[in-house]
Amino acid sequence: MTVNGTVWWTELMTRDVPAALRYYSDVCGWTFEKVDHDTMTYHIGSRDGQPSVGVMDITGMDGFDGLPAHWFSYFAVDDLGAALERSAALGGKVGKPPFAMPGVGRIAIVIDPTGAAMGLIEPETA
Repeated sequence: MTVNGTVWWTELMTRDVPAALRYYSDVCGWTFEKVDHDTMTYHIGSRDGQPSVGVMDITGMDGFDGLPAHWFSYFAVDDLGAALERSAALGGKVGKPPFAMPGVGRIAIVIDPTGAAMGLIEPETA
């Protein structure tokens, strides 16, 4: 069951994945597993067997030029379409339209009225 509004996932977007994996392994005790997607290589960080975070390489990715490495969070919603409508009514803008991530759910990126970006996800388990 999805708990609407909770942090569902967070990921580090960086251009130096090897350095990030070493750093967070030492600081947070995460172990990382490499996962190949169609368009990118992704690493899932786990602790005590529980997936905790993702790490993705943003080198050369469209829309990331000039952005520094950063952490990005995705918030769970029960109905992505309805959440996007509420966001728009409150002055939010769509940064990336909804797309499906097989085995994960439907995701969209929104920009809130203050300019902050966040991910919204309607998990497949919802």
